[in-house]
Amino acid sequence: MNNAKDYFCSMETPVNIYINEKPLVIAGLQQHLSPEFVNAATLFSPSDEETAQTIRLLDKGELPMAVLRSPNPETVLAQVKSHFTEFVAAGGLITNATGEVLLMFRRGKWDMPKGKLDDGETLEQCALREVQEETGLRNVRLGHLITETYHYYPLKEKKVLKHSYWYRMYFTGTELTIPQIEEDIMDIQWIRPDNLGKYMQYSYQNIVDVVVKAGYKL
Repeated sequence: MNNAKDYFCSMETPVNIYINEKPLVIAGLQQHLSPEFVNAATLFSPSDEETAQTIRLLDKGELPMAVLRSPNPETVLAQVKSHFTEFVAAGGLITNATGEVLLMFRRGKWDMPKGKLDDGETLEQCALREVQEETGLRNVRLGHLITETYHYYPLKEKKVLKHSYWYRMYFTGTELTIPQIEEDIMDIQWIRPDNLGKYMQYSYQNIVDVVVKAGYKL
């Protein structure tokens, strides 16, 4: 049985949901937000129609960002999710013995390995399987959960919201990486921490969030 919902009794807030790389932030009424969101369009206890309209404007690029505040942010998150098909995924931020971080070049962006949760898998099993499939690395040890991210993408006729769980992982072997070409992975590199900022300029906002939450300075 998939058990993603069992991992947190209450959601980690604020939550950033990236819609075409534009942040939709869900937070409590008194929760502190980053300075970048101080002047963002903000709705308090939004109705479902207001939520839908906000999503549409972000999707069209007519809003650069938006904030939804509520005394019950979990309810607002559920309201946002109702406008999408939700996929649960898991992946990892992998470091090697010298502390370098693994990044993959896929579809024009620097990314990290992750993939959709299969029936019967735990999140940890999914994260390790996806790392092994996408990078070819076998000797990988699972660490702690770093964070969760949400991002939207269109898939055929569906509007998909990918809810990804990200784990710390440690490569302990000597094997070379093997990019999974069928997943459009063209290159894999080990990046020194002090160079991560250069690569994050050509990555996704949810990946930047994972790197920052893992404690790296960009």
